[in-house]
Amino acid sequence: MNAPAKFRGVHVHCDFEQGSTRWLEARCGLLTASEFDRIITPTLKVADNPKSRAHLWEMAAQRISQYVEPQYISDAMLRGQEDEILAREDYAKHFAPVQQCGFVTNDKWGFTLGCSPDGLVGDEGLIECKSSCQKLHVQRLCEHFESGDAPEEFMLQVQGLMLITERKWCDLLLRCGGLPQKRIRIEPDSKIQEAIIDAAAKFESRINEVVATWLTLLDSDEELIPTERTIEEEMCI
Repeated sequence: MNAPAKFRGVHVHCDFEQGSTRWLEARCGLLTASEFDRIITPTLKVADNPKSRAHLWEMAAQRISQYVEPQYISDAMLRGQEDEILAREDYAKHFAPVQQCGFVTNDKWGFTLGCSPDGLVGDEGLIECKSSCQKLHVQRLCEHFESGDAPEEFMLQVQGLMLITERKWCDLLLRCGGLPQKRIRIEPDSKIQEAIIDAAAKFESRINEVVATWLTLLDSDEELIPTERTIEEEMCI
């Protein structure tokens, strides 16, 4: 996953859509901004718990197999996909034009991190849409009305988006159909971003250890029998 120093930096991929086969291939085995809460605790410590360990094995398995297993898509996820489109359209109508983007990577640290922004704004900004049911939407807007701060549960992902894309701000869009959409401007937080880099570096090292162990296993265990993958679509025929 390492790249020569002269090629390291931000790589923006706008030539494919999020959720497409090329998108899955691009993010296969990469630690992404939406998953930073699996490797960092709320107190910005490196996580070592069942959730972080499960993600370690998942990322290592993807690098070994070069394959991303299909994930269940819930009704809430489908609503979020639709709300993302509508939120982007409303933002462009009221604030600024938005460029859609499939995937962004940054390998400046000697390892690669990835993210899927909901949109790029000009040369300095981006947007991230968070869709929710109405009770959560009302709760978030009321609880953060006076402070104007963003909900803590989104901060690792949003700071990760800015870290990877090297953008100067992110407009977090809180949306629930039928209720007003809220924009919250967030700027980089060096403390959070440094914690992300530290945790990601340690996580990357652990993934490499797992992959190395797997390769040793392949070379030494003569009883391993090769198998072929059954494609999920074929199972439904």
